[in-house]
Amino acid sequence: MYQSILRQQLELLKSSNQYRTFTTLSRICGQYPLAKLEGAPDTPVVVWCSNDYLGMSQHPLVRQQMHWALETYGAGSGGSRNIGGSHELYARLESSLADWHEKEAALVFPTGFGSNDATLQCLLRQIPDCVVASDERNHASIVNGIRATPNERRVFRHNDVDELEQILSAYPVDRPKLVVFESIYSMDGDIAPIAQIVKIAKRFNALTYLDEVHAVGMYGPRGAGIAAKLGIADQVDIIQGTMAKAIGVIGGYITSTQTLIDAVRSFATGFIFTTSLPPAITAGCLASIEHLKTSSCEREQLHRSSGTLRERLRQHDIPVMRCSQTHVLPVLVGDAERCKAAAHRLLNVHGIYLQPINSPSVPVGTERFRVNATPNHDLNQIDHLAASLRETFDHFAIPLASQASAAEVA
Repeated sequence: MYQSILRQQLELLKSSNQYRTFTTLSRICGQYPLAKLEGAPDTPVVVWCSNDYLGMSQHPLVRQQMHWALETYGAGSGGSRNIGGSHELYARLESSLADWHEKEAALVFPTGFGSNDATLQCLLRQIPDCVVASDERNHASIVNGIRATPNERRVFRHNDVDELEQILSAYPVDRPKLVVFESIYSMDGDIAPIAQIVKIAKRFNALTYLDEVHAVGMYGPRGAGIAAKLGIADQVDIIQGTMAKAIGVIGGYITSTQTLIDAVRSFATGFIFTTSLPPAITAGCLASIEHLKTSSCEREQLHRSSGTLRERLRQHDIPVMRCSQTHVLPVLVGDAERCKAAAHRLLNVHGIYLQPINSPSVPVGTERFRVNATPNHDLNQIDHLAASLRETFDHFAIPLASQASAAEVA
């Protein structure tokens, strides 16, 4: 009976084009963004949708420090930090993160998903009667953390500061409130009105929780994110980030006051009862962050490459969605079946890996490719991508930018 129920659910997923499959790619160290495709090892493909935004997973310094830590400390951490002990590398990494965001303290988690999920659950359970206001396009990790608590929750329209103000104004000033939002939204590439949100939150005595996972390393002084770029990081109560994207390794973190960090460390079950990052991973994260604090060449090249890619796509009439303001370039397809077919053709005909983004990750009718250049993509690869997308769009009669709605594409 149980197998039958699960099979039915899987068939529904497949029939709606929401079933996910893995493409087996083996990245080639030192040759990023090239990877070997399973079954065709002699012809590398070019990866165009990795979150390794700056190619730091390949950086010699990061790899060197990971090798050093592996040979010095071994492979695993031995358990949670409460049971296995808290390695000195964790303290150094958390100190570096707190310095990066100019906060009093930081706390590291094994993943970015876990840092959002565990922290939000903890805060909402520990702060009595706290109401949470969440942007409608917040990441699944944020949604998961909020839904796991019985707290009253309100969802405001994406980046709509007027609706947020209406929500917060409906509660007494002394009622605990938490506003949760992101700086850069990964599927649209747009930027939140951070300054306005923070101003409104302060007016109504609400804590602010900002997810900067798609910004850290790439924006602001020393790569500390959008809030730092705007000069208002000190006004944001909690900044959350990841070490799996621009930093190039894995792990999540939060930064805030010493008291808040200590509370999450002491009460968050998602932190207390999980194995800590291995020393080699921690060393790699620390090396990457310290490098990005002082080196701007990677992010400068990222933004140059992103600008070149955006222009090449425009020249080939490829519909980049108007919402994009950042390095994330959402290319509109608008149909789940054609999006999957186009991805297959790009991979097998043109040697380009782009993952189709379909519902429920994005609304039905806005299916897309989420494209991003890195400092490692050269001009030939950028030109090849633009030409290949145009050939693929023509092949499947996918509407071009000149044929799509002006409200949707630039």
